[in-house]
Amino acid sequence: MKKKILKSAVILAVTLGTSAFNDIDTKKVDIEKSEVTWKGYKVTGSHEGTVALKSGELEFNGETLTGGNFAVDMTTIGSTDLSGDYKGKLDGHLKSDDFFGVEKFPTATLKITNAKANGKNSYEVTGDLTIKGKTNPVTFTMSVYENKANATVKIDRAKYDVRYGSGSFFDNLGDKTIYDEFDLVVDLAF
Repeated sequence: MKKKILKSAVILAVTLGTSAFNDIDTKKVDIEKSEVTWKGYKVTGSHEGTVALKSGELEFNGETLTGGNFAVDMTTIGSTDLSGDYKGKLDGHLKSDDFFGVEKFPTATLKITNAKANGKNSYEVTGDLTIKGKTNPVTFTMSVYENKANATVKIDRAKYDVRYGSGSFFDNLGDKTIYDEFDLVVDLAF
C-alpha cells in the first residue's frame, strides 16, 4: 500500500512539474515594428543612432514576464545625428575593431535570466549581455503593456573591451575622452 501511495505521489509531482512548463507563452518580437536606439557620450557632446534586432522573444507565464532572448545585428549600427562624410566616418569607426568589431562579432545577444515584478506592468530585469564575445550581467527596468515593451539600458562598454577613447584604458585623453557608459533605448512590439 505504501508503495502505491509513493508511486502515486511521484506521478502527481511529475505531472504538476511538467504542467508548470506548459504555462510559458513565448511571444516573438516583431523586428520590423521594434526599435533600438543608442546614445554615446563624450566630453564635448554626444552621438546617437540605431541598431537593428535580428530576432527576439519574450516569455510569459500568464501575463507575467519570465524571460526572453534577443539577437542584435551589429552590422547595422549607425548614427542618426550626422550626415554625409561625417556620418560615414563615424559609422565605419563604430563597426571597426576600435569599437564593436562587427566583422568578427556581427551579433550581440541578451538572455533574460530573471524578471521580477516591481510595480504595475514594470519589471526589474537581469540578463546576460554578450558584446564582442564577452558576457556580463546587466540589470534594468522594463515596462510591459499589452503587446509592447520598453526599457532603457545603461551599458559599460569597458566591460566588453570597447576601448577607443576610454579613460578606463588610456590616460591624458582630455576633451577626446568618450565616456564608458552608453544608453540603449529599446521599444519592442510583439
